[in-house]
Amino acid sequence: MNILITSAGRRVSLVKAFQTELKKLVSDGKVMTTDFNIHMSAACHVSDKAFQLPLINDNDYINILLTTCLDNNIKIIIPTIDTELLLLSKNMNTFLKKGIVPIISSSKFINITRDKRVTHSFFIENNINVAKEYSKYEYKLPLFIKPINGSRSVDNFIIKKHEDLTEYHFKNEELMFLEYLDHSCFEEFTCDLYYDKKGDLKCVVPRKRIEVRDGEVNKGLTDKNSLLEYIRTRLSHIEGAVGCLTAQFFKNIETNEIYGIEINARFGGGYPLSYLAGANFPKWIVQEYLLNQEIDFYDDWEDQLLMLRYDNEVLVHNNEK
Repeated sequence: MNILITSAGRRVSLVKAFQTELKKLVSDGKVMTTDFNIHMSAACHVSDKAFQLPLINDNDYINILLTTCLDNNIKIIIPTIDTELLLLSKNMNTFLKKGIVPIISSSKFINITRDKRVTHSFFIENNINVAKEYSKYEYKLPLFIKPINGSRSVDNFIIKKHEDLTEYHFKNEELMFLEYLDHSCFEEFTCDLYYDKKGDLKCVVPRKRIEVRDGEVNKGLTDKNSLLEYIRTRLSHIEGAVGCLTAQFFKNIETNEIYGIEINARFGGGYPLSYLAGANFPKWIVQEYLLNQEIDFYDDWEDQLLMLRYDNEVLVHNNEK
């Protein structure tokens, strides 16, 4: 019974976490990976086996992925990038019929997370504050601009004076003008959330974002603060939510007022900190989907664990090609 991590890229820590936990529970299990260029993917080199797949928008992507799974006794698929979520979710039954389980939320919930305006509506429906959205004809400075559907901080702008606004900001229909939540007043947290098969919340780990590089946490700190109970009270069940979600919140330093920012229906790049703190999502996925065990709520992870990331090397010798 093997696990496949798709679009693995540089997610070495995630691959290693799944390798460690799978071996403990299924001794002969292997963690495999896919990427568009496996030779240039560090995660593909540390996985037990790697497969080169076409880009997500290739018409044959699903068929090639399915064949790869069937040929290699893969029972679980772990997606890692936003662009593959909806495609896999829409083709869920194709895999389930063959005994393969993509650990992925429903198409309906993924659509909520992919559109930031719809995400805001979701937060409001669950009694979570959101930053005010301005009309492009009537706004208040400073403001924050971001795309309705985006990731990795691409096309994000902090606008503090009128001269910073350009024709691009006004004419691009995909950009939202939002109330600016000042980092001098708010702390930013990414929360790793685990939802079981039924959509019930089983773990919340708030990670303080100390430093971010290329949209991913480079320095982070686990923090057992008011967000834990806040999320547990408001998001104890999400219909269609499955596995790991990463949700971003801002918390006011003085008042503790909390604002929901966005949700990603996948493992985030900073998840390894939560894993090392004891929030063992890979183990729970194996227990739930390979061993048919139920998961209890867990909050005994290590508080105030600081992660300081650095670059490391994966060397590929010519005779290993």
